[in-house]
Amino acid sequence: MATIKLEIVTPEAKTYSDDVDMVTLTGIEGEMGILPQHMPLMTQLVAGEIIAKKGAENIFLAVGDGFVQITGEKISILTDMAIRAENIDAAKAEEARQRAEARLAEKLGEEETATVQSSLLHALTQLKVKQRRHL
Repeated sequence: MATIKLEIVTPEAKTYSDDVDMVTLTGIEGEMGILPQHMPLMTQLVAGEIIAKKGAENIFLAVGDGFVQITGEKISILTDMAIRAENIDAAKAEEARQRAEARLAEKLGEEETATVQSSLLHALTQLKVKQRRHL
């Protein structure tokens, strides 16, 4: 069976790189499934869950906002967060959510508000993926 290369890069590192059978992700137009030989496409990635299917295994990742470039042979994802579901620490994500919500209640500047909202989105995304996968 044909495969497609999935590479996920964050500002910190390349967090995932492997040949997979199929990838499911959420773009600004909604959820899409990507198979090998997919038509070329570039779209915005919405924070949520990516599912990479490799044989009988499904790999679940919590991702932040970003960009996706698809060719017939490769899916390149640039995002500000990518964490495998089994590596999510629910307690730390909940703490981060609480801290971000408390900070949003304060008077913040526009730039600081955007940073705190981004932190809140990351925490909520991690919690959602962790809860969905019951890990």
